[in-house]
Amino acid sequence: MRLSIAAALATFSATILLYQLFEGGAWFWGSLGAVVSVLLASLISGRLSLAAWAAPLLSVGALWIYLTVAFAAEEAWALFVPTTDSVLEVARLLATGWADIQRYAAPVPANEAISLLTTGGVGLIAIIVDLFATRLRKAALAGLPLLALAAVPATILADPISWPAFILAALGFTGLLIADGRERVGQWGRAVLVRRTRLGDDRRPGATADTSGLRVSGKRIGFAAIALAVLLPALLPPMEPVSFFTFGVGGSGAGRGNSISIPNPIANLKGQLELPEQRTVLTYTNSDNRPRYLRIYSLDTFDGDQFGMTQPEGAPENRTENGPLPPPPGLGGGVELRHIQTTVAVSDEIAKLSFLPLPYPPREIRIDGDWRADVSSLMVFSTRDQAAGLEYQVATSEPVATADVLDSAPSSRQNIEERYLELPDDLPPAIVDLAHQETRGARTNYEAAVKLQEFFTDTGGFVYSLRTQGHGNSALADFLLHSRAGYCEQFAASMAVLARVVGIPSRVAIGYTGGTQIGGEWTVATNDSHSWPELYFEGVGWLPFEPTPTGSLGQGSARVPDYTRPQPEATADPTSPSPDRTSAAGSEEEQDPQSRRNVRELDREALLADGGLPPEDTTPVAAQIGIGAAVLLLVLLIPAAARLIVRSRRVRTLGWKVSGPADEVTARVVAGRHPAVAAAWAELDDVLCDYGMAREPSETPRQLARRLTEQYEFGSGPAAAVTSIASAVERVLYAREPGRIPPLGGDLREVRKALAATVSRPRRVRAVLLPPSTMRRLRNLGEGLLDGFDRLENIRLRRTAQKGA
Repeated sequence: MRLSIAAALATFSATILLYQLFEGGAWFWGSLGAVVSVLLASLISGRLSLAAWAAPLLSVGALWIYLTVAFAAEEAWALFVPTTDSVLEVARLLATGWADIQRYAAPVPANEAISLLTTGGVGLIAIIVDLFATRLRKAALAGLPLLALAAVPATILADPISWPAFILAALGFTGLLIADGRERVGQWGRAVLVRRTRLGDDRRPGATADTSGLRVSGKRIGFAAIALAVLLPALLPPMEPVSFFTFGVGGSGAGRGNSISIPNPIANLKGQLELPEQRTVLTYTNSDNRPRYLRIYSLDTFDGDQFGMTQPEGAPENRTENGPLPPPPGLGGGVELRHIQTTVAVSDEIAKLSFLPLPYPPREIRIDGDWRADVSSLMVFSTRDQAAGLEYQVATSEPVATADVLDSAPSSRQNIEERYLELPDDLPPAIVDLAHQETRGARTNYEAAVKLQEFFTDTGGFVYSLRTQGHGNSALADFLLHSRAGYCEQFAASMAVLARVVGIPSRVAIGYTGGTQIGGEWTVATNDSHSWPELYFEGVGWLPFEPTPTGSLGQGSARVPDYTRPQPEATADPTSPSPDRTSAAGSEEEQDPQSRRNVRELDREALLADGGLPPEDTTPVAAQIGIGAAVLLLVLLIPAAARLIVRSRRVRTLGWKVSGPADEVTARVVAGRHPAVAAAWAELDDVLCDYGMAREPSETPRQLARRLTEQYEFGSGPAAAVTSIASAVERVLYAREPGRIPPLGGDLREVRKALAATVSRPRRVRAVLLPPSTMRRLRNLGEGLLDGFDRLENIRLRRTAQKGA
């Protein structure tokens, strides 16, 4: 009873490690019920003294009844007796749960299907732990299924396992070991504690062994090991950064350990543009073979000196592995979408980069690592991984923006944050006057944006130059009002500021232009580093504009968006293939934070089918079942393979002929190095064990040979063979000079055949596939480990007794 309860507590304490994988507590109570049902079955098995093989069957039945009551009671007879309908319902839920865990990333919703899958798994672990600890009395081996349970969150979660949960799991397993030790010592255990008899110590011969010393010492060892496992890693330097970001353009982040600081994008931008030779940064291909800007950073705050970046927030539910990213801010219904699939390969020679270069707006990303999306900007970043050397796929659903669509966009800004319009109070009045002057006559935000872009690219007399220094308030005023010479940084920041002056939300993007097409792919080099403004239009979202001069007199690979230039009414070529387009009616209608979260959760599957990435090539179900069956078969064949290896080694040994001068043979016998006879005797012992004919420890070789011959009625050949083996063993063990020993391989084969003929076919099959001799070695190994702990305990108690004497 004690071991059954300890096994159940150990299983449930290890189950607590799973809490980070789920949302809600349905899985917790379901798992508790599964463990309790297995515990009740174990107690009944012990009460009825069932065989070791029958107890797990009773536990499986109890678990199945519990799962029926908890998840398929309506289809069961009398709410708990399984029926065909209840079995089908449970199977359906299991299939649904398996499909759900493939789609979601942790923490997954603990719906009915996932709860059933978790509850069933925990119940099976509880059965295995109970089998090892209670029936087979191998409590140490019970740690293996518990370790498998703990490995699930450790493998799936990027964050470390919670130390309180680890302590509870470790205490549960320690309690199981202590309970097993008390059972061993209390019922003719292994430890023999030698103490001097004290005056008045009237011990009766039948008294129960005192296990208090062993129990206290075991607790001390267990608690000390748990404390070291928790405290020691905390004292060691971390091997990788933890999930804390230090963001902010221009921020040094110096002296802040365990954080990731990004370099100043503005400073790096000019540095890459001034490199004497081009270096490839990345290459990409896409489904419509058109160049697109690849954004890395989005700068949304302006303090009068420079644009900065609000700290991105990457919640666990916004991991790229979860499927679609949050919907693009501002994208409303009725807008036609162009779905593009892009494959990006980043060079492994670039500097550290914790943000992904992506076309905007990304809707789904397939990439290895822990990458997360910021909801407001859709920047994708990681606190653990770097972009260098990665290849990833991106699905974008960009709005098909036209002059008519943008001109009819509402001027209201219900769904945009005020930081995209904030300007410093000390902004020079001349810049404010310039913005109003250049947008005079504009009826809509779109017309004002086009006028501002034309001011920089056409009417304003600006020139492209890398000699401009600085990016503060005075530099901005000098660029707009006097010099009118600069590179993309000045053009992007200046247009963003002027747009805010006239009431258009704006931000500055930093990344790369579309690059140059070489062969069948687009190549982006260091000279394609670029900065551009993004302006917000209600119902369409954020769109890039291009105020920087392009072509040979500017940034060569920069391109002016089509929606900012006059277009003929019919521009599409009906003979050319066009990208997939759909309406954005399925996008969010309300952009407040709570509505954005609800839309994202409810429309996740629709987004996968509408503008997402194609499903990955997966192995068919039949092939998965075949692979799983093959792996299971290989695992089951491990004992047979181990037995075959041992037998092959002995057969090679049996081929050695031991002969020569008598003194040489005697020397080898005395030293205990007679491989042929030792191999033959060990192999005969294993054959007897495999066929269920265990050799008695007190039997001499001659007595064993006589018993086998008489009990199994050997013929003259097998009788002579077993007698020959026994004689050789006795000569080696007892004779001063064993003399010449003939080869024993033939005799051993003769005896094996005779023994095999006396047992049933199932016994012979078991001897080959699951040989008891191999399992005996594993059992002896476990017992040897326990004996070692017992010896350590005896040493401690003996020293204590000696000191007391």
